[in-house]
Amino acid sequence: MPDKKFFENLSGAGKAIGVLTSGGDAQGMNAAVRAVVRMGIYVEAKVYFIYEGYEGMVDGGENIVEVTWESVSSILQVGGTVIGSARCKAFRTREGRLKAACNLVKCGITNLCVIGGDGSLTGANIFRTEWSGLLEELASQGEIDEEARKKYAYLNIVGMVGSIDNDFCGTDMTIGTDSALHRIIEVVDAIMTTAQSHQRTFVLEVMGRHCGYLALVSALACGADYVFIPEYPPEEGWEDHMCSRLSENRARKKRLNIIIVAEGAIDSNNQPITSEQVKDLVVQRLGYDTRVTILGHVQRGGTPSAFDRILASRMGVEAVLALLEATPETPACVVSLSGNQAVRLPLMECVQMTQDVQKAMDEKNFSDAVQLRGRSFQNNLNTYKLLSTKKTASELPTTNFNVAVLNVGAPAAGMNAAVRAAVRIGITEGHKMFAVTDGFEGFSKGQIKEISWGDVGGWTGQGGSILGTKRTLPAKHMEKIAEQMRNHTINALLVIGGFEAFESCLLLAEARSRFEEFCIPICIVPATISNNVPGTDLSIGADTSLNAIVETCDRIKLSASGTKRRVFIIETMGGYCGYLANMGALAAGADAAYIFEEKFDIRELQANVEHLTEKMKTSIQRGLVLRNENSSENYTTDFIYQLYSEEGKGVFDCRKNVLGHMQQGGAPSPFDRNFGTKISAKAVLWLSKKLKESYRRGRVFANTDDSVCLLGMRRRNLIFQPVIELKGDTDFEHRIPKEQWWLKLRPLMKILAKYKTSYDISDAGQLEHVHRPKPVEA
Repeated sequence: MPDKKFFENLSGAGKAIGVLTSGGDAQGMNAAVRAVVRMGIYVEAKVYFIYEGYEGMVDGGENIVEVTWESVSSILQVGGTVIGSARCKAFRTREGRLKAACNLVKCGITNLCVIGGDGSLTGANIFRTEWSGLLEELASQGEIDEEARKKYAYLNIVGMVGSIDNDFCGTDMTIGTDSALHRIIEVVDAIMTTAQSHQRTFVLEVMGRHCGYLALVSALACGADYVFIPEYPPEEGWEDHMCSRLSENRARKKRLNIIIVAEGAIDSNNQPITSEQVKDLVVQRLGYDTRVTILGHVQRGGTPSAFDRILASRMGVEAVLALLEATPETPACVVSLSGNQAVRLPLMECVQMTQDVQKAMDEKNFSDAVQLRGRSFQNNLNTYKLLSTKKTASELPTTNFNVAVLNVGAPAAGMNAAVRAAVRIGITEGHKMFAVTDGFEGFSKGQIKEISWGDVGGWTGQGGSILGTKRTLPAKHMEKIAEQMRNHTINALLVIGGFEAFESCLLLAEARSRFEEFCIPICIVPATISNNVPGTDLSIGADTSLNAIVETCDRIKLSASGTKRRVFIIETMGGYCGYLANMGALAAGADAAYIFEEKFDIRELQANVEHLTEKMKTSIQRGLVLRNENSSENYTTDFIYQLYSEEGKGVFDCRKNVLGHMQQGGAPSPFDRNFGTKISAKAVLWLSKKLKESYRRGRVFANTDDSVCLLGMRRRNLIFQPVIELKGDTDFEHRIPKEQWWLKLRPLMKILAKYKTSYDISDAGQLEHVHRPKPVEA
């Protein structure tokens, strides 16, 4: 195993980093700015704000200001960008770039962190390639001396993509996209209730001039009837197709229709399709009461989601590391996200691929455009196509397989989206789908009924579990469950749930020698707010819960800011798993998070109190501490509250807050709807494959280890893992995996809260290359 690499060996002493935001604003930019500033100061570099993007760089003077730790306090939860962003014509000229270079050299800045879209990043790269020439020109004009020219001979650039459109190739998610989806889904959920009341059709126009990501994912997340995006225009005659789909849905007693249009939507001849045009068509052809809602700049506004805050914080820290490691030979890179992994990619490779998408669309090579957008975009599109169109009985294959779906464990937001996807994909595959109510307890009592395509309409936005869920394990009811499986001829099982779902399927797999009925393909889809299921980095429901925690923390911080010198102790759920406390602390900008996985003692509590006492002497006179409910048997929330109250007497006072079951409720976040839909669809396709493989002599028989699997997100991929193999990776006493990826982000939370700590950067990006898909053969 290679030696671990720690960032303490990287020093920023003597270096100066400039941070700017450019192009359109996006929620989460401030979190990225905060992370760059604090990480830069942490490694002893000087950090400068460059106000108003490239315009501030060209104008210089008060636009380039050295900042302190406190300069970025309280900006984590603020949307937009506090350092301003402006389009700059002057920077497009060599003359403008000459002024910018002069202003940077005067401050000794040779490291730039640019947060913006592809235009901003391309501009930065041009600046970098011209840098030495610009300095020579400045020296010849006497603007800088020869010593400065030699000292500042190289410019290093690292980009982070801030764009709500998610239109940059090379990253799964850009900063701001998830928050924009939150705004869209909030509006769609609100519109659905009024549309239902009046049996209306709503045409929603969302942003995305050249990229249909927002339209596509929001269509997937709300179960829209039709979607128009630039990368995948509808075929000739789409007008008839759309109208027949709308009337079919109405015939199924659906009281409303939702159509989503990206602002850059086009037909196959590259002619625009507008929301008004779609509305007029529906009114003329079908006579439905139809309204248009254009979301506009609402999508750019509001507070950043938990996902965007964590993404931007991770990216910001990674960007500083990339600048510290950069050499004159290192190409300008962009820090991006692949699956759940932070990666560094050559900036110009990403820009080139982004431009190639537009070129493919201009040339009507739409299949190439979809491929170039990347794996995540393709998956979203394929899943939407499968879920939105109900095939007629004559078009469907018939397999004679019966597949049962059930929820197990505590409710988690997004479970219903997963059930809907499973039912519809199963029907499309030709299976008969059965819904089991109340988990394995309901199974043993025979609470099993066939479920149709229309039964799951409108489920994606519903919180909790419509099927009902219980924590009961099947151990006591094995014989009854086997009997019900026999009675209903169940050939495959999809279990959507948390740690209990994993344990239950392990028990079923181990009971196969006694009960032949369990010798069928079984798949688990992880769904729990605790995110404690082995074999997956993420579970359905955890994102919604994290957003609930962060929203509450934001309000509490405001309350603390008003009263001054106040520290809040907040208890989160999660059983023994500290995911919610740790990630909630990172997203809310907390001072400490106590978790079971990292043992703490009275000395650490004392150190935290002292840290907060020092903090109260600064201009940031408030504190926020999160504690996981089972982090310690003796250091309870009450104990920590009393300790802080006593030790902080005269310096700060304390309040405590137990968040409780509000973390389990509410409408699912866009991420959980989308993740639940995609992962569940993939699980059913896997069950179909296994059913075909294990069908012999007129019956299904599957008893190999790889026929009981958990489908999980691991780093960059969704993979199926046999539950028997995961058994060794599990701490059953505390119901958590033995190794958890997010613990690597724990030092990040501490660094951003001004603690000295050790940070393992063995995983930190070596520069990779952009994966270019092969063009589609005509």
